[in-house]
Amino acid sequence: MANPVFNNSPVFADPRQQRRGGRPAPSAPTFGGPTVDAASLEAMYDGPTATTRDTGRLTYDDVIIKTGGLLALLVAVAAVTWFVAPGLYIVGAIVGLVLGLVNAFKRKPSPALIVAYTVAEGVFLGGISYVFQNRPIGNLVADAQPIVLQAVLATVATFVASLWLYRSGRVRVTAKSTRFLLIAMIGYALFSLVNVVLMWVLPSTEMFGPLRSGPIGIIVGLFAVGLAAFSLIVDFDAIKRGVEQGAPKSFAWTAAFGLIVTLVWLYLEFLRLFAIFSSSD
Repeated sequence: MANPVFNNSPVFADPRQQRRGGRPAPSAPTFGGPTVDAASLEAMYDGPTATTRDTGRLTYDDVIIKTGGLLALLVAVAAVTWFVAPGLYIVGAIVGLVLGLVNAFKRKPSPALIVAYTVAEGVFLGGISYVFQNRPIGNLVADAQPIVLQAVLATVATFVASLWLYRSGRVRVTAKSTRFLLIAMIGYALFSLVNVVLMWVLPSTEMFGPLRSGPIGIIVGLFAVGLAAFSLIVDFDAIKRGVEQGAPKSFAWTAAFGLIVTLVWLYLEFLRLFAIFSSSD
């Protein structure tokens, strides 16, 4: 599993990976307590069947509601930041990074910290989107093309397409594919680090660094979009596992947080990609 949010949560973990790592597979539940008489048993059998909601277990509806709420908050904060204080995106980036790491490695979800992370990311995305949309190109300003709108629409379309591919069974998550995703993401992270170092060392007028501009930047951007899209599919598989394994309802916050992390990454890659396209026009 590539997303650290799901990878560090035992309720979303793949049992096959747990056994390979030396941890025991989940055991069958045991029951204990006082003996129930015949009358009580008959009343229980005659009553309605308990659902996952009745037993306090995770459901897809819980994940959808939490994810939708966090997305609405993210968009609202980003819009306010765009119009009021876009320069705060650096603060949002730092706070979001810290809170993202804290939430990713917490064993139990903290709704307050997840909401705080969403607010910080909203500040970051609102400000960085403003900077990208209004960046200078020569003597002009790059507001002729609505790259922010393009990035939003592309992110939504990719999310829907990834969900459809997963639900239809056309793309399956296997141990081999998740290992490939992990290796590819590590390689991409190292590549990005090298690009940042080169931006500091080599004088350049390129906004995204020497390795993320021009034709090379387009190829790398498309590769990164593909990684983020497949990461979404892996996230869907982890959520499905959590529901089927009877994860506690509170872990809907973890699932929503994991999806927000991947969607933010996907949006940023699209934003950079469309910015490169508009710069080459």
